[in-house]
Amino acid sequence: MIVIKVMGGLGNQLQQYALYRKMQMLGKDAKLDLSWFEERNQDQVLAQRKLELRYFKELPMEVCTKKERDSLLGGEDIRGKLRRKLMPQSVRIFRESGMYHPEIFGFSDRYLEGFWACEKYYADILPELRKEIVFPNDDNEINNQIIQKIKREMSVSLHVRRGDYLDPENAALFGGICTEAYYEAAVRYIRKRCPDAHFYVFSDDSGYVKEKYRGSDYTVVDWNTGENSFWDIRLMSCCRHNICANSTFSFWGARLNSNPDKIMIRPAKHKNSQQASIEQMHRLWEGWTIVDERGKVD
Repeated sequence: MIVIKVMGGLGNQLQQYALYRKMQMLGKDAKLDLSWFEERNQDQVLAQRKLELRYFKELPMEVCTKKERDSLLGGEDIRGKLRRKLMPQSVRIFRESGMYHPEIFGFSDRYLEGFWACEKYYADILPELRKEIVFPNDDNEINNQIIQKIKREMSVSLHVRRGDYLDPENAALFGGICTEAYYEAAVRYIRKRCPDAHFYVFSDDSGYVKEKYRGSDYTVVDWNTGENSFWDIRLMSCCRHNICANSTFSFWGARLNSNPDKIMIRPAKHKNSQQASIEQMHRLWEGWTIVDERGKVD
């Protein structure tokens, strides 16, 4: 059995779900481990995360039992701890350490822990995932009206993530990637191909983007907050083209976009510890336009 740990925010949860479905489509006995969302397993210092996959309508999910999880990891009792200490080779866990691990598709009995952001893991099943990942009915009339407007226009989502990325502990890892030069180059690239583009700007810092993106070509989407931020992915997915931050949240706005002619723009790296070259990125993120922090388009 393959068990995939689900953890983190919505973008990460969708990636773990996508890998789970890829494993199933390969004929493997795969299940999800949702135990990370139990209160006792979360860091009490941080805001608790919720299993946002539950928001999607009738999303097919098989969840592992504690017994199935313990068979791969060992339990939390004294017997399980002794097993991990005395027989570490019996613990069947694989932790993500690089951008892409093709060897996982050869596993038949393993617990997988990671975020699995790389597009190559599940690019071939994204059309099927778009059919499965169905948003519930939205009673927010503003969202419904803006979707109709988005569908009439040459609409482009533009995601700016600031918030926790500005915290000192995160800035070294995620900062300096989606620079002003990155966004300026991405907007120029779109305008050159779509002179009548209208940009819908999504951010966790609405004050900043309202100051930065003024004019009739921009609409700042600032009404979906808190738990309702979920709806921003739907709005992004309805746009014709997508400019992403180094954030799995906007990656999924682009991935769920069903426009066959879409332009998807992402930064050259997700975090500063990433080692992949531009050539590797094009192989691993096929179909994406890649822009680096200096504004160079590849």
